[in-house]
Amino acid sequence: MPGATVGGMAVRAIRGATQIDADSRDLVLEATAELVREVLERNALSTDDLISVVLTATPDLTSEFPAYAARQAGLSDVPLLSATEIAVPGAMPRVIRLLAHVETDLPRPAVKHVYLRGAAALRTDLNH
Repeated sequence: MPGATVGGMAVRAIRGATQIDADSRDLVLEATAELVREVLERNALSTDDLISVVLTATPDLTSEFPAYAARQAGLSDVPLLSATEIAVPGAMPRVIRLLAHVETDLPRPAVKHVYLRGAAALRTDLNH
């Protein structure tokens, strides 16, 4: 069977992103919590299914670490990492991205990637 397994379950990666209107600590906290919640809900996951989560922010977001926001949103015992996206000219501004590594029985095609708010334009190929 292709792909890594842990205890008979597959390890899958789930992507997500959201865009906020301004570099505000409250907006980073709110949007990151919403993104985490939607990734878990849409994929029928609990925090126990999470292996690790990498969160990035575009360089114009400096008011709070997205990983701190995820921790406040309930990911208290999940390894988290915040990083800065590359400053590509013309890239969508004020975007928080997520890459979650999870244990799940979902086959790869059934994994639901989550793009919220303005970030939905990043993945027009997905059904939001």
